[in-house]
Amino acid sequence: MAKVIKVQGAGGSPDGAAIEEAAAIIRSGGLVGFPTETVYGLAADALNRTAVARVFEVKARPLDSALILHLAGADEAPRYVRAIPAVARDLMRDFWPGPLTIILPRAELVPEITAGGRDNIAMRVPDHPVARDLIRACGTALVGPSANKSGRPSPITAEDVLAELDADIEAVLDAGPAPLGMESTVLDLTSSPPAILRPGSVTLEQLSPYLGPLVLKGGGVAPEAARAGPAGPRLVLADAAPGDEGARLAWSLALRELARGRRTGLLLTEEGVRFGRRLLGETGHAGAAGAAEDDTWPPGLVVASLGPSGDLRVPASRLYPALRLLERAGCDLIVAEPLPLHGLGLAIMNRLQKAASEVLRA
Repeated sequence: MAKVIKVQGAGGSPDGAAIEEAAAIIRSGGLVGFPTETVYGLAADALNRTAVARVFEVKARPLDSALILHLAGADEAPRYVRAIPAVARDLMRDFWPGPLTIILPRAELVPEITAGGRDNIAMRVPDHPVARDLIRACGTALVGPSANKSGRPSPITAEDVLAELDADIEAVLDAGPAPLGMESTVLDLTSSPPAILRPGSVTLEQLSPYLGPLVLKGGGVAPEAARAGPAGPRLVLADAAPGDEGARLAWSLALRELARGRRTGLLLTEEGVRFGRRLLGETGHAGAAGAAEDDTWPPGLVVASLGPSGDLRVPASRLYPALRLLERAGCDLIVAEPLPLHGLGLAIMNRLQKAASEVLRA
């Protein structure tokens, strides 16, 4: 059973005793769940090959999926890479601490296992005081992939970490929910032109002024999928234009599956929930957050609201909790409404597309 180490004063001055207790575990080769501004990560000494191997084992993560180094500050970066181009320094200055991961040529100091066998390494500085204090106390960079089994929804709270990894790790540092709820953007500066390997909380629009045209592609640092996992519900993504068209298709697919006797979850924007009420001729009000099954919906249908599409920070922060809620509600299938492919919507749709077993059109 993992020990829960509560952090006091997480918003300002983190508890030094709690930080040191967690750091001692990591320095001895142990694994600790820890908070960042994006999601909860699984911390291990990035230079300790045995500890890093345990991270891959605990997460059931392929060994060729590179891990991200978490640093306490940009001044630590030269230790772990062979060169830092001027544009990388500009990005570090303007986006660190923050949810931007930068890939640069790996220094020999970093073990190949940490880099997934690659000659490059990914790095970032988390925008969370507990995370940075933990890294400083450890005296080395930490790996910090999401603290869950690969293929599962990323953890937003210490409770999520325990639900996934309680028996497999030494401790979790509990500092409350992760504020953003969406993983970092991964930017590869070793390719020409530079490429976004994973869209995230730093958007394409924010990066373009520094780099010009950017390529969006897969590979490199493997993202954690958003799906509930092999034993969880199957995810189906509605392939239609965002807005009423997308909501209409999501509802159509969900009602079809419901008629086939499947307990069905709907992952919708607030506007998609309202569309469904109009479609079904229902009245009343659904809870703004999370899943709701009540007599306003057909029996066997569970609806989870991601919030308004006008502010995509809200759907980004609710995606993984909503998926966990629908899983706990016993859904056989989840149908997801599409979101706009810009800003954070690109990151949300990236997670849904990677998680979906099917993408269905009308």
